[in-house]
Amino acid sequence: MVRCWPGAADAFLNARHRHQSGYNICMPKPKRYTPEHAAAGLDANFPEIETWPNQFPGYEIVIDDPEFTSVCPKTGLPDFGVITLRYQPHKLCLELKSYKEYLHTYRNLGIFQENVVNRVLEDVVRWAKPVWAEVKGDFRPRGGISTTVVARWPRKIKN
Repeated sequence: MVRCWPGAADAFLNARHRHQSGYNICMPKPKRYTPEHAAAGLDANFPEIETWPNQFPGYEIVIDDPEFTSVCPKTGLPDFGVITLRYQPHKLCLELKSYKEYLHTYRNLGIFQENVVNRVLEDVVRWAKPVWAEVKGDFRPRGGISTTVVARWPRKIKN
């Protein structure tokens, strides 16, 4: 049994007349995600991540949040994952409690996982101004699919 959305039969018949092959016709589907879904959460007001003066050059800091949560803007279902921040401080280091409170602001926020990782990276760079930074989001499976998103700074410039 084939199930279709309202108007699918007309779309099929119109497509069949255009393409006489009859098989493997590309049927239009209604869009499930909108530009509003894609931008959800990006305009949220996040707290400042406090910093303190770095005392040593040339070392790496790794911070894990193994209990990170946010919400899918489309379904409203929770997303669980591990956010790992790696960076080399320049003149400033992130204050850990402030960073933890910053990450907690995502808890009830509707935002895509890819946007979480990129927004965290941009905010870390804004406040700490590191030599380099990497944020990795390793999100737990939902519907049988898990996602890992990695964003790095400085960003590679495309020609």
